Amino acid sequence: MPRTFLPDRGVVRVTGEDASSFLDGIVTSAVADLAPGTARWAALLTPQGKILFDFLVLAVPEGDGGGYLLDAPRALTHDLVKRLAFYKLRAKVIIADESEALAVAALWGDETAAPGQVYEDPRLTALGRRAIGPRADIEAFGEAALADYHAMRIAAGVPEGGKDFTYGEAFPHEVLMDQLGGVSFDKGCYVGQEVVSRMQHRGTARTRIVPVVFTGGFVPEDGAAVVAGEKTLGHVGSCARGRGLAMLRLDRVADALAAGLTPTAGGLALTLEKPGFATFAFPGESAPDPARG
Repeated sequence: MPRTFLPDRGVVRVTGEDASSFLDGIVTSAVADLAPGTARWAALLTPQGKILFDFLVLAVPEGDGGGYLLDAPRALTHDLVKRLAFYKLRAKVIIADESEALAVAALWGDETAAPGQVYEDPRLTALGRRAIGPRADIEAFGEAALADYHAMRIAAGVPEGGKDFTYGEAFPHEVLMDQLGGVSFDKGCYVGQEVVSRMQHRGTARTRIVPVVFTGGFVPEDGAAVVAGEKTLGHVGSCARGRGLAMLRLDRVADALAAGLTPTAGGLALTLEKPGFATFAFPGESAPDPARG
C-alpha cells in the first residue's frame, strides 16, 4: 500500500494563547494565517540565516486540542524544544516533545486513511499526505514502502535535512525553501530574515539542490563529490533508482557544460533535471528577475 511509517520523524507540540504569534515571529514561513488542518514547511535559522531545524508546521483544529504540531527530524526534537524555549521569553506558550507518544507517516496515491491528523504535504502535491497519530498505530503501517517514498521524493526534487543538506551549514534558498513555500517574503521579521531577504532580492543563491539522473541507472554513494575535469561542483545527497539530489554550484556547472565537460559522481556521469516547480535559472538558461526567485 502507498503508505509508510517514517521512523526518523518526531513531533513537537506548541500550544497556548500566544502560540501563533510566537511561531510566526521566529520561523521562516507564515504561521498566523494557517487554516486548521493545513501545514507549511518552515525553518528556524541562525541569526546568520542558516538552517538549524526545518519542519512541517500543522495547525491543529480546536476540536483536536488546537495549537501546532511540528513534524521534525526525530534526532533533533529535543534540541528543537530547547531552542524554541530560548525564544519563549514571556510568551504564553507550552512547548513539548511528543515523539514518544506520536509518530509520522507518509501517504500517497489514493491512500488517505490514517489515525490522528492527516494533512496535505505543503511542499509539493506529488508527495501526497502526511499523518501524525498515536505511535503504536502509525508504527503498525511498517516500513515496507519507505524506499518507495524516498524514491518518489527524490524524483520530485524535494530535499530532506540530514540526507541532502547539513543543518547549520545551508541557507533556505540552497535547499529550495523559497521554491516550495518554506519562506514568506512579505510577513514580519523572524530570526535570520535579513540574510534570506537579501539573497532573494539580490539573486545571490548560486548553490542549489537539484535533481540529477545517472547514466545506466546506477547511483553513487550518498555524499559523493560531483566533479567535472579538475573542479568540484558540489556533492550528492540521497539517491535511489538511478536518480539523486545534488547540492551544486550552478555557475560552476554552467562553466563545465560550456567547456564540453560531463559532470560525474563516483565515476558515474550525470545530468541535471530541472523540476517543474523551479523558477531559478538552470545552467544554459537566462537568469530570471531576482525579485521573482
